[in-house]
Amino acid sequence: MTTDAAPAPILEDGAPPRRSPRRGLGLTVVLTIGALLAVVLGTGLGRNPRVVDSVLVDGPAPPLAGATLDGDNFDLADHRGEVVLVNVWASWCVPCRREYPLLQQAQRELGPLGVQLVGINTQDSDEEARAFLDGLGGENYPSVLDPDGRLAVEWGIFGVPETFVVDQDGRLVARHVGELSGEWLTTNVLPLLDSP
Repeated sequence: MTTDAAPAPILEDGAPPRRSPRRGLGLTVVLTIGALLAVVLGTGLGRNPRVVDSVLVDGPAPPLAGATLDGDNFDLADHRGEVVLVNVWASWCVPCRREYPLLQQAQRELGPLGVQLVGINTQDSDEEARAFLDGLGGENYPSVLDPDGRLAVEWGIFGVPETFVVDQDGRLVARHVGELSGEWLTTNVLPLLDSP
C-alpha cells in the first residue's frame, strides 16, 4: 500500500525554509540581558545594604548652616576642633524614631568629651518635627531645618536616617545609612576623641 504524504515545504528556489534573522537577534538580546542581570545580582547580593559608597567620605564635609528648630542658627564651620555627628532625620521616618533615644544618650555621654551632635530635619514641617521631638523627650541638640531637601542633596543622602561623622579638621570620615547602633558610634566616633 502506498500513501500519499504531503511534500515538505520548499521555497520557490527549491531551498528548505530559513529561520528569520529577527528571531536570532531577539534571542541574543534576551541572553545578554539575562547575563547582565546575573552579574548585577551576583555582585550585589553579598553586600551589606547599609554600606553605601560616597565620594564625600574622606573629603571636606559639605557646608551645613541654617536656622534650627529651636529658633537659633547653626554653622558647622563654627565647630572646627570638635567631632561633629550629623544625623539626617524626619518626623515621618520610623527608624528615626527608634534611633532617637540612642542619639540622646550619645549627646549626654559624648558631648562633654567634645562631640557636637546636630540634626538635619529634612522634607518636614516645623510643627511635625517639634511634635516628633516632644513625643520622644524633647530636643537635646540642634536640628537645622531643611524643608525642601536642599541640604540632604548636598550631603548625598539616599534616605533617612543617615548619619555622618566629621572630624576635628572638618573632614567627613564616616557615613552610616539606616538606623544607628551603639557599636557603630563606638567604632567611628570614640577613636577620633583619642587622636590629638
